[in-house]
Order: sequence, then structure tokens, then C-alpha cells
Amino acid sequence: MPELPDAELPDINPADLRIDTFRSSGAGGQHVNTTDSAIRITHLPTGIVVECQDERSQHKNKAKALSVLGARIHAAEMAKRQQAEASTRRNLLGSGDRSDRNRTYNFPQGRVTDHRINLTLYRLDEVMEGKLDMLIEPIIQEHQADQLAALSEQE
Repeated sequence: MPELPDAELPDINPADLRIDTFRSSGAGGQHVNTTDSAIRITHLPTGIVVECQDERSQHKNKAKALSVLGARIHAAEMAKRQQAEASTRRNLLGSGDRSDRNRTYNFPQGRVTDHRINLTLYRLDEVMEGKLDMLIEPIIQEHQADQLAALSEQE
């Protein structure tokens, strides 16, 4: 995981952290066995847990763990943002598949069907003359309704 400069680290509310100290394991002899120098920090809103027992000093371990925690929170926020952007892009572009139909023009029946909004009109002659308002207005209304629904979901 790349280290971020201090300016890019997210602000972490100390009330959102649970900090546990415990005895380190591994080499270090009596000092490791007698001091609680290892740190475990849990970010309660996201559930991200970071442990650090690299240094002999609890303060150094805590600083290192906070730095790693900030980087992981930043990475999680970036992934969430990228996923939301990808979802929005997918919804706007559609699948790109040739079977993705927008509109069907049925000349024998004089029918126009817009598959995006499930609208069927028996006025093909008018549409072919360029009178598209009867198709455009319902599409605009559907788009506005979708935007309103998306806004209400965000709140």
C-alpha cells in the first residue's frame, strides 16, 4: 500500500478509534515480554483494523499504525468513489450490446415503440416527418423522475 503525504491523509476523529495495547511477539528479549509496546487501532465506522509491533516504542508503533490506518481509509474511500463513478457510467452508457434497443419503427402497423420508457405510439407518419416532441417529452420526464429518485436515495 503506498504511503500518502500527511496533506492527503484523511482527518480521523479520535472518538472513532479504539486503541488497544498488547505485548509484542517475536525477537526483543525481556523488553518485548515486559512492555505493552504493540498497538491495535480499530476505526469503528469502517471496521478497518491495523496492528503494529515493528518498533520497540509504543509511541512509534502508534504513529506508524495511524499512518497505515489513514492510508487504508483513503484507499477505501477512493475505491468506493470509483465504484460509484463506474456504476453511473454503466447506467449512462448501457451495455453497448447490439441487442440494447432504444426504439422500434414498425411501418406495417404505423407504430413507434420507445423501449427505454415503454411508450408505444401509433403515429409513425408524424415521427417520420420530424415531429419528435411526442417522443422527446416523455423521455425528458422519465429522466427527471430518475434524477429525483437518485437524489432521494442519496439523502
